Amino acid sequence: MSDLGPEIAPETTHAETGGEALRAELPYIAMLLGAFIGIAINDFTGRQTILYWQLLAPAYALICILAGWEHGGPTASRMRLVKTQALHWLACFVAMRLLFLPQVRGVLNDNATGLSLLTVLALSTFLAGLHSSLWRIWVVGLLLALAVPAAAWVEQSALLLPGEAVLVLGVGALFFWVRSKMRK
Repeated sequence: MSDLGPEIAPETTHAETGGEALRAELPYIAMLLGAFIGIAINDFTGRQTILYWQLLAPAYALICILAGWEHGGPTASRMRLVKTQALHWLACFVAMRLLFLPQVRGVLNDNATGLSLLTVLALSTFLAGLHSSLWRIWVVGLLLALAVPAAAWVEQSALLLPGEAVLVLGVGALFFWVRSKMRK
């Protein structure tokens, strides 16, 4: 404030608001992209693939914890959030690890393993969002669940691989659109 009157804040342009909205949605878009990249990897027998899926669960846990942390609350609530999410995602990690056991790999083919991993991730994400009351997280889980039959269909149609790219871009656009509507 000055002696001449209140300072007027510069108007926020639509581009700035859109950029902020996109930045706010990046963790959720990253969650979706991470899952779609994992399902797109065809060789589920390699060490890198096992490592990729095992790193995805802790990454999702971190995003869930950070998203819940932003909502604040007393320290006890935040500690409960961390403990609950850590145990939740540990269970997801163990379920994913079970799918890579030799006994299971002998029964499931690569496509079935990939769809199973996506299903475990979708369910875990949806439940993590419900338990932490974070609607964006459970929406990601719901979108991942909807992607399971879509991924099965795409895996049957190798000529439709560009469809996965369109799906990923469409999901990103959906998050951006929802965020911009909520700001208005």
